Amino acid sequence: MPGRPDETLPKQLTERLHYYQELGINLFYKDRWMSARAGKEPVPAAGRAAAAVRAEPTQMPSKRPAAVTITRPSAASARAASAAEPLPVAPGLTLFEAAERVENDSLEKIREEIGDCKRCRLCEQRNTIVFGDGNPRAELMFVGEGPGRDEDAQGLPFVGRAGKLLTQMIEAMGLERKDVYIANVVKCRPPENRTPEKDEIAICSPFLLRQIDVIRPKVLVCLGGVAAQTLLQTNRSVSHFRGQWLDFRGARLLATYHPAYLLRNPNAKGDVWKDLQMVMAVLGLAGRKGRPA
Repeated sequence: MPGRPDETLPKQLTERLHYYQELGINLFYKDRWMSARAGKEPVPAAGRAAAAVRAEPTQMPSKRPAAVTITRPSAASARAASAAEPLPVAPGLTLFEAAERVENDSLEKIREEIGDCKRCRLCEQRNTIVFGDGNPRAELMFVGEGPGRDEDAQGLPFVGRAGKLLTQMIEAMGLERKDVYIANVVKCRPPENRTPEKDEIAICSPFLLRQIDVIRPKVLVCLGGVAAQTLLQTNRSVSHFRGQWLDFRGARLLATYHPAYLLRNPNAKGDVWKDLQMVMAVLGLAGRKGRPA
């Protein structure tokens, strides 16, 4: 019946609140991407949605629980930006934006604080903590999901098949791996390369946030669904905000498909190359030619 309230709304809100309480989160926020899109035409229902395994698309749920906000959107936040400019950040503070920056922090301090980490169950089967690798003053930072078998053995991120493809993508941009910084949401390999659990992400991701604060990259590229969903605090898939610039703690954030997804779906390489060209334009590399292998 028109005008009748959605009777499922209270249940959806309750389930969402319980989810955050299980993670120990008491500060609620507005979906960053949805706020940035406010004021534009309705987003069509995509045939893909939040699969946590390296952005592999699955069927979008018919409805999403309503977001809980702590402030009212401003007129400025309702205006959508062009592809050449970063989209506005959602009004109010997200969980990560509210997190205090550590004074005089450094990558060395973060690694020392992690220590021989036993904070979650991922420590039980890991061989090596994979902290991160690259230029600590990089203008470009890539964030992935978590270490795989090769990474767990070598202690470096993205050194397996997906890592080799990422290296080729970086070189196609006119850069080398030593020019960028690469890290993951979780620092230990999940058993059998499964998707990290919510509690594992909640425990480990603050270290990633500190890495981002220390490096202060100009551009932050999320590789796959887990990285994008963690930093943007959303359950939406990469396909919903691919090609859209977002502002994240002073960096321009862009989400794209994970290299492992490209190994399974080579036809998506063209989409990722378009994303990388956007990054190149921001970093002043647009005049260089190349294509990812």
